[in-house]
Amino acid sequence: MSHADDHAGTRRDFLYYATAGAGAVATGAAVWPLINQMNPSADVQALSSIFVDISGIETGTQLTVKYLGKPVFIRRRTAAEIEAGRKDDGAALIDHSSRNPNKEGTDASDANRAMDDAGEWLVMSGVCTHLGCVPIGNAAGDFGGWFCPCHGSHYDTAGRIRRGPAPENLHIPVASFVDPTTIKLG
Repeated sequence: MSHADDHAGTRRDFLYYATAGAGAVATGAAVWPLINQMNPSADVQALSSIFVDISGIETGTQLTVKYLGKPVFIRRRTAAEIEAGRKDDGAALIDHSSRNPNKEGTDASDANRAMDDAGEWLVMSGVCTHLGCVPIGNAAGDFGGWFCPCHGSHYDTAGRIRRGPAPENLHIPVASFVDPTTIKLG
């Protein structure tokens, strides 16, 4: 093997690696816009958390706010509603899980679904888990909670599905108290 052949192999290797590198950069440049378009838009990121003033909510009433394009029910429950929710802990439930991102427990007990230890504040998604309708509240339905008139789903005072076609309890969003009169969603 001559010195010229050894030099040609080095040049060939360089061209091979340079072409492969340029191809990798071109592929990355072509694929990046496809991957980047899956990120949330700026308006969605701006709404990823909101602060809600709850100082004006009287006992026995609820406030409905829009969060991430969906209604969220913030209810200040009465002592009777809390008692009914705790009494129904042992009732036959369609969905036995809570899926509460704010608490460690996973059962659908009233204590796991309420936002505070006293059980006064209940924060839930205002979307029926059957087909996405918005249930009506204020002691509606057969269990004194929420009722979806579209298909007849009945929720109790803790937002648990008790009768009807809905397969799950009303979902609980990520929420926390910032101070005694403000709740942060998200």
